[in-house]
Amino acid sequence: MNSLEEIFEAFNGLTVMVIGDVMLDSYIWGSADRISPEAPVPIVRVKKRDYRLGGAANVALNVQALGAKPILCALIGDDDAGTKLLHCLDEQGMGKDGIVVSKNRPTTIKTRLIASHQHVVRVDEESERELMPEEEAQLMKQINGLIGNCDAIIFEDYDKGVIHAGLIEKVVALARENNIPTIVDPKKRNFLSYKDVTLFKPNLKELREGLKRDIDGSDRGQVASAVAHLAQKLNAGVMVTLSEHGVYIDYQSVQKSYPAHKREIADVSGAGDTVVGIAGLCVALGLKPGFIAALSNLGGGLVCEHTGVVPIDKVGLLAESKEMKFEELI
Repeated sequence: MNSLEEIFEAFNGLTVMVIGDVMLDSYIWGSADRISPEAPVPIVRVKKRDYRLGGAANVALNVQALGAKPILCALIGDDDAGTKLLHCLDEQGMGKDGIVVSKNRPTTIKTRLIASHQHVVRVDEESERELMPEEEAQLMKQINGLIGNCDAIIFEDYDKGVIHAGLIEKVVALARENNIPTIVDPKKRNFLSYKDVTLFKPNLKELREGLKRDIDGSDRGQVASAVAHLAQKLNAGVMVTLSEHGVYIDYQSVQKSYPAHKREIADVSGAGDTVVGIAGLCVALGLKPGFIAALSNLGGGLVCEHTGVVPIDKVGLLAESKEMKFEELI
């Protein structure tokens, strides 16, 4: 592939399995023009409610928005939120073959209250308990049955219990047997359990917590040293997102950093989902490390311009990639 158009067209032929913690993102939109007499908090007059796919399901949405086919493998609860989540999947035309319904845990819901374009408060309803043996067996059965059609596997870990060390080991071994690359968006609990994956993508906070060391995101030397240590520990490529300091990648003997692009930031929610979705497709196509980092970094910035969790706009991403002359990185 010698052009951006060819790469973006090639995305359409990919199938990507997304394993992890799915969530229902609930939004309450309203206006606030006075303070409550009961407590020093705003009174929000509700205008509408909205339900969206979140967590691993938002990664799947980003994969789909880029033209690829996502296969979502996750657990939801046998509850009203789970029903709403399944309805959201239907609305998006996304398959449910990999979804396991559990009677032992609730569907994760994140409710965001937004008043006059300001994010006022978030309420989380969730369980962080690890899967019960029968739940894991059922999920692994779905993964085994669906993995043969995949070009890449993305782990989207939010520390809600669906992903744990045993599951990671089984899936990575299965992926290696089938020559399928694995890409990881980690959290703290399982941080060092992702051995032998293809590309590991923490953000700066996760890198600090996972390695238990203070790292200055603006110091290239500190970042490079920490990433090299992590890459050796996991036997994996590493790409770390550094917020306003951009992105740094250590993958396939390439060590390279790219600066952040100046944006009007409205909401950083879901940016990591977009980054790992783009990176997953690029790794599946065997693209160069510099291109993977640059395109993922750009996509993560673009979604931050929107309020709430939204998937990437493929047309907009291609247009900006051309403006940035990313063709030189292919």
